[in-house]
Amino acid sequence: MSTMTPCTPTTPARAWLESLRPKTLPLAFASIVMGSAIASLQGVFHPLIALLALLTAGCLQILSNLANDYGDAEKGSDTPDRVGPLRGMQKGMITAAQMKRAIILTIALTLVCGIALIAVACHKPSDVVGFVILGLLSIGAAITYTVGTRPYGYMGLGDISVLIFFGWISVAGTFYLQAGYFDWIVMLPATATGLLSTAVLNINNLRDIETDRANGKNTLAVRLGPVNARNYHTFILAAATLCLAIFSAVYLRHWTGWLFILAVPMLVTHVIRVRKSKTSLEVRPLLEHMVKTALLTNVLFAVGLLLN
Repeated sequence: MSTMTPCTPTTPARAWLESLRPKTLPLAFASIVMGSAIASLQGVFHPLIALLALLTAGCLQILSNLANDYGDAEKGSDTPDRVGPLRGMQKGMITAAQMKRAIILTIALTLVCGIALIAVACHKPSDVVGFVILGLLSIGAAITYTVGTRPYGYMGLGDISVLIFFGWISVAGTFYLQAGYFDWIVMLPATATGLLSTAVLNINNLRDIETDRANGKNTLAVRLGPVNARNYHTFILAAATLCLAIFSAVYLRHWTGWLFILAVPMLVTHVIRVRKSKTSLEVRPLLEHMVKTALLTNVLFAVGLLLN
């Protein structure tokens, strides 16, 4: 475990807050909001189901954050040399035993919220079985990103996992739980939301590319290299925008369906800044910018659906 640093938090409460990372929650909620907005567009919105889905998504995000801190600290990949912030375990303020207990508690809370969601939303045995399996897979994915002997985040598979769980499953699953049926039109905004979340992960990995490579954390950014990782970033943001544009052009009939275009200048500015950045220090502020850009795009699109 790394030694205490000058920026070590002064209280255990602050250390836990850093590890919980509440700033990541809005992005997790965005997929639930997107799925619920599509349900509203189809006239099948259910507030209680949406609320339980938000609680479940929040618990899963916190579980992922805690497990990520635990896994990286145990493997020594988060060192004082990294550009990104160190968390409670890396600073020595939280022990491995304490983090394990927190992870177990969060798993329990996730199960409670998930079971309540399934109990309220699912009325067919096949739906119950299907969403129980999806829920268990989501919990497993949140933990094994950095924890275990072969964490998939260390093999460059984090990006596809984010697309699947923060996009396809979260958005389409939220819609299905409220509508009771699946519609392929959901997959366009689901893909866009997943790609925007993937872009956030890519910026995080681009920022840490040097220390990750040195510590054997072979993220997709490490595997691609700094130049191709920036090209990849441009591609996924363009693809996300295209998915939303196709959905609006094909399925919406009102101009409010194009509100997300207001976020395009911010997306373009972000891409330019990413492509011009040369060092990890220059990339560092772009993570927060990407989070805000992703949220703005998702929110504008969801609002446009509601106004339709």
